Amino acid sequence: MKKYQDLKIWQQGVEIACEVYGLSAQLPEDEKYGLKSQINRAAVSIPSNIAEGSARSSDKDYKRFLEISLGSVFELTTQLIIIDRLQLLPQESINKLLENLEIEGKMINSFIQILKKPTANG
Repeated sequence: MKKYQDLKIWQQGVEIACEVYGLSAQLPEDEKYGLKSQINRAAVSIPSNIAEGSARSSDKDYKRFLEISLGSVFELTTQLIIIDRLQLLPQESINKLLENLEIEGKMINSFIQILKKPTANG
């Protein structure tokens, strides 16, 4: 089993999730079951899938969970763009989070590429 807590991508994912929860608390009450719920779930999915994938017995399985995590990065990015266009939260907060998500996505993708290499276990 790999120590997922030591992974920078997991640590960054947890930070993103915490940031999102802080921002989602500022959304209007009528978004409680809409965008608020959606962004919280997508944000939590990022580090959760990294952690779950680390328990898998093969790099192929691990890669699949990293791909799910990357999908959650893209999902959350899309939802934040919608929130920005609706002007529901301060733009500077959203932009900072979008930057962090871009970095997270690149790191996850790099890790996926490492697991795809023929020398990796699989």
